Amino acid sequence: MGNTRFEIKLLERARERFEETLDQMDLTEANTMPKSLIKSVTWLIWHTAREIDYQISELNRSEPLWVSAGWNKKFSLDLPDDTQDWQHAPEEAKKVVVKEKQLLIDYLNDSIHLANDYLENVDEASFSEVIDTNWTPPVTRGNRIISIIDDAVMHSGQAVYTRRLVIGK
Repeated sequence: MGNTRFEIKLLERARERFEETLDQMDLTEANTMPKSLIKSVTWLIWHTAREIDYQISELNRSEPLWVSAGWNKKFSLDLPDDTQDWQHAPEEAKKVVVKEKQLLIDYLNDSIHLANDYLENVDEASFSEVIDTNWTPPVTRGNRIISIIDDAVMHSGQAVYTRRLVIGK
């Protein structure tokens, strides 16, 4: 940790990969789960935006954009606002269906903007501060930031793989 420009660039690369993937699919393809345990591109983008939103909001001590900016109403999913999407079974993941691709991109961009603002203003001396004692070992601010970025990069790669399964290229 220590170079927030690098972290911002990693988030930007994940965002670009998601957009490129989504651009190569129609809406039906994006909403398709190709296999029961492989989530749709729609779910992967939505989940990534949420994990960035919720975890950065927690670090910021602010209400997540999902609620404060009304994304929950814009998406209008058949899931509770506090759904634990990181634990979604296939039946829950299938409920993440959108009617327009731009909605996904807009929420992802909003969440990444929130993260970038946080990264540009965070005191790097606070990276070693323990922020979550529910894990062994306890999680520091720096480790949480790494986890957020790592998840975004990983899920953007999964989206490419899912696209290939759905449309064959």
